[in-house]
Amino acid sequence: MAYDSIHSIMLPVRGDGKGDNVFAHAAALARRFGARVRVVHCHPKTEDLMPYGVVIPTMLRRQIEDAANANADVTRDQLYGEFEKQARKLGLEIADHEMDKPTTRFIEYEGKQVDAVQRYGRLCDLVCVAKPDQKMNLGVNTLKSALFSSGRPVMMCPDQDVADAGFADHVTIGWNGSLEATRAVAMAMPIISNAKKVTILHTGDSPKDEHPGADQLQRYLELRGVASDIRLFKAEGRNVGRQLLSETRAAGAGMLIIGAYHDSYERESLFGGNSQVVVAEADFPVIMVH
Repeated sequence: MAYDSIHSIMLPVRGDGKGDNVFAHAAALARRFGARVRVVHCHPKTEDLMPYGVVIPTMLRRQIEDAANANADVTRDQLYGEFEKQARKLGLEIADHEMDKPTTRFIEYEGKQVDAVQRYGRLCDLVCVAKPDQKMNLGVNTLKSALFSSGRPVMMCPDQDVADAGFADHVTIGWNGSLEATRAVAMAMPIISNAKKVTILHTGDSPKDEHPGADQLQRYLELRGVASDIRLFKAEGRNVGRQLLSETRAAGAGMLIIGAYHDSYERESLFGGNSQVVVAEADFPVIMVH
């Protein structure tokens, strides 16, 4: 089915060294599905570089604008050169997209990366972002924007320049019957239906009356021609996120699919909720949907 496929993948970059590993993982899926990867390079508008609330003389403003534009051109040319090398290395043709052919394009966007995610992410099948570097404060806002502003599934990629071509062969689904988990299953169905093995992770707790259990998800997947196993584990306090990661590793899977941030982003970031633990500790690709 055409709807059970991935046709377009969006990847935002901005020259912070976080692009190669994401490109490698996006390319692996592009080759798998014959999809297009849109690499969107973001650089700030010159007005965003001006000091806020300070009157700047016209001549100084012009100097700042000229310097910013020159720097943007150098960065763009450097990134495009790296993009061409990576595309060839990863087996992607730089061309307009053709059905079932893995291709890629480099797009220049003037503005904030979070805005680029909204503009290009909403009309793609998957947004790929780097795992945030909390210490360096890199990628945090990009992940947040992708999750809460794109309306699309988001694949958070680990810091590995080489992606295992088969990381989507065996996927796990973190299932608790919540609205977020339901959206994750629906939006990640192309990856789920294309996987060679699917494992549903569940705590074994009785679901709420209005929440479907793991056995009901298993039957739903069967209706779509997807066989799956159920792997039960015992929930231990607020460490379910950490347990989802360990259970995925124990099952031998290469990817986890979860609903993200059932509590607010701010609350989970502050108090270390399940989603935040996954973001902080995942060392393999995770598809997240809010």
